[in-house]
Amino acid sequence: MALVLRLCIFLTLLSGLGTSHFLINPLRNLRKRSLPDTIVDGIEVYSTKINCKVTSRFAHNVVTTKAVNRADTAKEVFFDVELPKTAFITNFTLTIDGVTYPGNVKEKEVAKKQYEKAVSQGKTAGLVKASGRKLEKFTVSVNVAAGSEVTFELTYEELLKLHKGKYEMYIKVQPKQLVNNFEIVADIYEPQGIKELNADVSFITNDLMNVLTTSFSGKKGHVSFKPTFDQQRSCPTCSTSLLNGDFIITYDVNREQPGNVQVVNGYFVHFFAPQNLPVVPKNVVFVIDVSGSMSGRKLVQTKEALLKILSDVKKDDFLNFILFSSDVRTWKENLVPATPENLKAAEEFVHQIQATGGTNINDGLLRGIEMVNKAREMGTVLDRSTSIIIMLTDGEANVGESRVEKIQENVRNAIGGKYPLYNLGFGYDVNYNFLERMALENNGVARRIYEDSDANLQMQGFYDEVANPLLIDVDLQYPQNAISDITQNNYRHFYEGSEIVVAGKLVDFDTNSFIADVKGHGALNDLTFTEEVDLKEMEKALEEQEYIFGDYIERLWAYLTIEQLLEKRKNAQGEEKENLTAQALDLSLKYHFVTPLTSMVVTKPEDNEEAEAIADKPGEDATQLNYQPPSTPYYFVDGDPHFIIEVPQKEDALCFNIDEKPGVVLNLIRDPDTGITVNGEIIGEKEASSETKNRKTYFGKLGIIDPRIDLKIEVTTQKITLWSGGRGNSFTWMDSVIITENSLSVTINRKKNMVISIGDGVTFVIVLHPMWKKQDFLGLYTVDSHRMSTQTHGLLGQFFHPFDFEVFDVRPGSDPKKPDATMIVKNNKLIVTRGSQKDYRKDSSHGSKVFCWFVHDNGSGLIDGVHTDYIVPDLFYSSPSHF
Repeated sequence: MALVLRLCIFLTLLSGLGTSHFLINPLRNLRKRSLPDTIVDGIEVYSTKINCKVTSRFAHNVVTTKAVNRADTAKEVFFDVELPKTAFITNFTLTIDGVTYPGNVKEKEVAKKQYEKAVSQGKTAGLVKASGRKLEKFTVSVNVAAGSEVTFELTYEELLKLHKGKYEMYIKVQPKQLVNNFEIVADIYEPQGIKELNADVSFITNDLMNVLTTSFSGKKGHVSFKPTFDQQRSCPTCSTSLLNGDFIITYDVNREQPGNVQVVNGYFVHFFAPQNLPVVPKNVVFVIDVSGSMSGRKLVQTKEALLKILSDVKKDDFLNFILFSSDVRTWKENLVPATPENLKAAEEFVHQIQATGGTNINDGLLRGIEMVNKAREMGTVLDRSTSIIIMLTDGEANVGESRVEKIQENVRNAIGGKYPLYNLGFGYDVNYNFLERMALENNGVARRIYEDSDANLQMQGFYDEVANPLLIDVDLQYPQNAISDITQNNYRHFYEGSEIVVAGKLVDFDTNSFIADVKGHGALNDLTFTEEVDLKEMEKALEEQEYIFGDYIERLWAYLTIEQLLEKRKNAQGEEKENLTAQALDLSLKYHFVTPLTSMVVTKPEDNEEAEAIADKPGEDATQLNYQPPSTPYYFVDGDPHFIIEVPQKEDALCFNIDEKPGVVLNLIRDPDTGITVNGEIIGEKEASSETKNRKTYFGKLGIIDPRIDLKIEVTTQKITLWSGGRGNSFTWMDSVIITENSLSVTINRKKNMVISIGDGVTFVIVLHPMWKKQDFLGLYTVDSHRMSTQTHGLLGQFFHPFDFEVFDVRPGSDPKKPDATMIVKNNKLIVTRGSQKDYRKDSSHGSKVFCWFVHDNGSGLIDGVHTDYIVPDLFYSSPSHF
């Protein structure tokens, strides 16, 4: 199925005081006279150019910005570009006073070593981060000496995919200041011929209308936007820019034939999008999460979306609703036809939906699958129809079967590859990786529904994409002995408004023609589409195709192959995953693509030395920044006291501090299913004098409880006391002890740490910090925390199971080495700061650095409630919390 494709650029130049000092160099190739309005904080943006070249849907984009430091001191200049998450960066160069520093794509692990060396020296780096719904932000900064000029040039490529009958290029324009020379130029070449071409600019004014030009003729199209310096002003006397908004280019091609095959330099691409076919009737089951977390605005928006979808259901369709919370209920026992009477009854049912209880994803999905299978077996649905299941959830399974691997297995076995499953993850608290894996292995896709005012429109938009299947079981066939390394050529569905793209290598160069056959099941009969290409005629057209750029089909093939290998890799294991990874890595390196397996290394000048900067592409729905994942997921609190939360699916970490008075006891972990509880008591540092202010605080006592085995453990900085079965034993940190009793295992490593394992469940590591002449304190680390129940809570415990967050708009902070960013987590929008804490789990003396996003104000917005909600009366308090 087709997804929205947007070619996106978001440009921002920021400047700040630099600490480095360079020799002043004369300006070269810049105009001698500067206008005061062009200079902000000493930085003049001389030019910004966005050049987009599209050949047969494959887009090659170059963003170039030139700036000069007009200040008397060195300045740090930041270059930000937002690009689509589906795009691959292919090059970045940094030119300072005529000296160019190029980028090189390397395997991520190789690049990481260079990067870690630079980070250890306090250098900044080029970064690619998730930003918003469909964007990633590329950021790099450099110190520019007084009077010096700098040029940033970023190149990236992607395949434009047809969405609702249009190809779309979306350019976010926000230069933040007036620019001497600003231009956007797009050249499009489509061998099928351009049918329509439009440009829509949200910030357009009457004065700007005459500088926006669009034209197309035959196979070529052109868009240009070049406002003068004065036309950029938000008012005639203003020094601010009105260029702030969306620049959207849409186009479509002629489709006189159902498909189009192109062959260039030994590679072929086949675009298939037949028109005017009757819609195949569909049998759709909506599996909707109505647990308590869906109450309020979420449920209102879900109802609005379902009511709109019901108004668009076709008369030959069959449908039903499955609602799941702690239990499962259905609207009807079986799939029913979409008669006016049934649709009216369905609307009444939707109006009455209420949210309450837990989340039983497993049983909800299996009930829906059983319903579809039964309808097909009993012949109650049309023979020439297709079935789909659409599930919407906002949380994680916590009732019934909650193991994601088992749910995936159950669903996969029940569907048996017969029809697709589409998963919609509503909000940020879902385990999106789980939803995506489950959808992909059942021939579907996952989509995140963002909690926003348009959430209902997002749901409707997704349904619109799958509402009109035109073909099922589509098979694209080519001469077997003439091709190799073909991309995916079998598709469960072809939907109206989308396009299937297949590419491969041509190995038989002696043939004069190339034949492509496409077979599929339509609404009325089985269909075959045949297209024959004269290769000699194709060669004659090669010179004309160079109008944009050569070898585009080869790069398109590489892009599509890598994209599909990475998709398959998400569900692969063992040797299969290794092979897929190796193939994708080889192609990424060969074609200079920055993918989740590679990084771009840029050697740039800093502090009169050369430093490595790295551009990383985030992995599956990931945000990466200086992150070094541990071998085993864990969570800990240590130091003053610093809470560190690893988020494995994001390959990143969050952190926050808790500031409380000595003597306060906080609940850290509580599992209501097992009763295992961990509390910690705050102590203050030893006062050096009566004038000491803002004393640091730490955890000086920890209490661990497991009522199943009548266990209590008190750990202080002086001794460890265990009570089990009414008997008590005490040890000091000078002891080396190993205790194994029933389901309890305790190991004390003299003057370092102790390890506590309880049955098949969680393991705790408690680290002693003996501080000579200062306050001794404790650190708590959890291992195998996933073995605790999904109901586990507490300042640490609430994070033991997957949750989601998104970081975007990374920008300079008050400390040049610690950037700020905006984070969306648990429906809250927070300002966070990049920092690091120490992990003493393996090295209690020196520790290792862990990078994390720091959440301010006692974790406000990240933790449930406020930190005072976690205060308990004593060290062994284990009553249920109000969460």
